Amino acid sequence: MSPILEVKNATRRFGGLVAVDDVSFTVPSKGVTAVIGPNGAGKTTLFNLISGTFPPSEGTVLIGGEDVTALKPEAKAARGLVRTFQLVKLFQDLTAIENVKVGCHLQTTGGLFASLFQPAWFRKAEREVEDRADALLELVGLSRMRDSSAAVLAYGQQRLLEIARALAAQPQILLLDEPAAGLNAEESERLARTIRRIASDGTAVLLIEHDMKLVMDIAEEVVVLDYGRKIAQGTPEMVKKDPAVIAAYLG
Repeated sequence: MSPILEVKNATRRFGGLVAVDDVSFTVPSKGVTAVIGPNGAGKTTLFNLISGTFPPSEGTVLIGGEDVTALKPEAKAARGLVRTFQLVKLFQDLTAIENVKVGCHLQTTGGLFASLFQPAWFRKAEREVEDRADALLELVGLSRMRDSSAAVLAYGQQRLLEIARALAAQPQILLLDEPAAGLNAEESERLARTIRRIASDGTAVLLIEHDMKLVMDIAEEVVVLDYGRKIAQGTPEMVKKDPAVIAAYLG
């Protein structure tokens, strides 16, 4: 299976600190790849390099074979790479359905004129956006909270809503930064089912996660970082038996 994402020799320096050190790996166009490692291993910095929050000091990022290393997050989103963050970033005053509809903006057209006069094509497009947002809320199990303010949702529900909003942009690859953080066992299981469904529907998923049960349950490939360097890569079964991984993290 050809990769949708390629990270080649990614390095990021902050003064004398090397936060990511010559990391290379690929993500296939379908399935779940996990990045694990102890706190301070460079996982979120790596995500920031991939998503365009800041450029690498060295190295290359490719999406579908195109060099996107220097592109900003919005340009990478237009090419199919969308991410979530460790801290939930929702529009708290908007409803669940409104939050998801915001995520559809990359797929919508029309400006001020269309918004004011609402021609037939614009109304049709708006209905399609509404239908897609409803389908995504159903996917993550939040249909019954459709018209509730994001602020009143439980933390686990907010996590799922953020994923639904990210999916509204129709990504080829979805980056999830610690999606299970703060979730209870039931919420984590719902999250696992949701991620499996996303991957089976054809979106590549790359996630950072500390919940090893979740990682072992859903990931086909695992990349392990320690002190900014890649120390192992392979299937969950291979990685959990790797002596370097046990010494640095799992032990």
